[in-house]
Amino acid sequence: MMLGGRNGGLESLPKELLHEILSKLDVMSLCSASPVSRTLRSSVTHALSTISTLDLSEFSPDVQILSQILNDNIVLKCLTLDCWLLCDVSITIFSRQHLVELVLLRCTLFSSRIFTAIGENCPNLRQLTMEMACDFDHELPHSIGKQIMEMLKGCMYLEHLSLNFKEHILSPVIFNSLDLTHIQNLKVLQLNPASEQQITSLMQSKRMYTNTGSFPAKVCNQVSVKTMYLNLQSLSLVLNRITDKLIISITKNLPHLIELYLEDRPDLEPLMDQDLTNHGLLLLCSLEYLTRLSLTRSKQYYPATFKWVNDMGIFFLAETFRGLQSVKMAGFSRVTDAGYSSILQSCSGLQKFEIINPVHLSDLTFHNVVGAASSLIEVRIACCDIITDDTVGKLSTCRNLEVLDLWGCKSIGSYGLGSIANLEKLTKLNLCWTAITNSDLSFIGNANAPISSLCLRACKRVSDEGIASLLRGKGTISKTLLSLDLGFIEGLSDRAIFTIVEFCREITDLCVRCCFSITDASIEGLGRMEGFEGKRSPLRRLDVYRCRRLSHYSLKMLRRPYFPGLRWIGIGQTGLSLAKGEDGLSEISGDRPWLHICSDGCEMGCNDGWQFPHQL
Repeated sequence: MMLGGRNGGLESLPKELLHEILSKLDVMSLCSASPVSRTLRSSVTHALSTISTLDLSEFSPDVQILSQILNDNIVLKCLTLDCWLLCDVSITIFSRQHLVELVLLRCTLFSSRIFTAIGENCPNLRQLTMEMACDFDHELPHSIGKQIMEMLKGCMYLEHLSLNFKEHILSPVIFNSLDLTHIQNLKVLQLNPASEQQITSLMQSKRMYTNTGSFPAKVCNQVSVKTMYLNLQSLSLVLNRITDKLIISITKNLPHLIELYLEDRPDLEPLMDQDLTNHGLLLLCSLEYLTRLSLTRSKQYYPATFKWVNDMGIFFLAETFRGLQSVKMAGFSRVTDAGYSSILQSCSGLQKFEIINPVHLSDLTFHNVVGAASSLIEVRIACCDIITDDTVGKLSTCRNLEVLDLWGCKSIGSYGLGSIANLEKLTKLNLCWTAITNSDLSFIGNANAPISSLCLRACKRVSDEGIASLLRGKGTISKTLLSLDLGFIEGLSDRAIFTIVEFCREITDLCVRCCFSITDASIEGLGRMEGFEGKRSPLRRLDVYRCRRLSHYSLKMLRRPYFPGLRWIGIGQTGLSLAKGEDGLSEISGDRPWLHICSDGCEMGCNDGWQFPHQL
């Protein structure tokens, strides 16, 4: 019986049954099924029109595909959209009155019209997230700022606002005229980038309403004598610098903060009166409801540190915030084991502990970790050469630990890996830039931890044999692994890829960038692996950037029916991205609109630099 035939097949099925079947499919499967027949097209249109929550962040739709998905939907409430290929023409397609949650990711082609359009078309929004990397056609900064304000005036019921301008020449001044006093119920605010002066001015611009007649017409029934900041519970900022003055402004105006995430990127060494000091940390202690705190200093523009903060300031924090559940610190060059351990000892309910680039953190910090062992779920210690296997052994007593990140801790060895194997709830493990060996990986390969994400990037002593030890062991990792990063491992060849194809039945993300021995045979094996020994999860994202032995021959593997589930592939500086193959890539992109082919060297998913401080 022919699928879609006139005398049988789909036409003979009850519409209710067909609708029920299609309701189980994801959006991409629905759109792929639509061209099969008129019956399916009609049923797919019906199925798409009944979706109230839609996440289109896995691929980059163009205007035509977006219109097909959203055209007849009048019940959509929550929309997440990758806007990489979208321009102003698409704005009227997705900006709708009934939306309450709108997340626009990787916006690159919009003009500033996007802001006013959202304000006009989406008055009921409760959550708005925008990642902007647009040129705005040389529009003036103050003009863009005014249009942002028009958007916010139209979205006066916002509870969550996130504005992220990525590396934009206008971005430092876009927020100069920002005024949020009319948004009475704002609970979460995220801005990137902003200056210390902008945020201080923003805090000081609050308006005190002494009677209901002072309120805008739409909120005239609000309680009198109320500031717009009273309800703010979470603040996330990326700034030029964190200072005591900024802390004073935050603590004075945001007494009910529960979460505070601050990252700065100074371009020179701050002076004491223009920096964070122990006094600033002492002032933070007035935020009595605070449970999550992140204070980080990036070295993106200058290798500065918080040199005016020492153990005494950390003691203030640890003693005052005994209810902290999450702590992240980066760039504290004068804090020692005493300061770090005071957090672990005082905060009995601590779940997340993250320290980046610590100069004086050693095994002594975790010498008596028993007090925090039962509550810790996530531990990240990045770029700490002093940490040894002894610390990993102590952390193995944290039986609820789910995430362990030891990025750049080069003194971790066999004993440490053996201890990690005892963590029965571990789902994410990062051993990037450590000195582990092939034999060390056998400990993980024989463990029963449900590890779904593993990073072995730049582990120079690992080779094909180590991958075999990892995946051929008696443990569960070959059954649970979803994401594997093997980038920058020179000893890796096609043999390791063949092992992955044979044993990793659930893997969806694979990175082998800068593995110079990978050849076309690996791409062919990965492209065919869904049909290898029965059904398995399809590969979603593949990074082969600078795998220089890959040739244009591998282009054929990017065509149907190979890699049926692939949504992103990084091919920069390989034979696949050479001018000779440009026509082939264009043809593939046209035939597979769900697939994003990146030739720029981006990390997996082209998400580099979009994250806010607490997401790093």
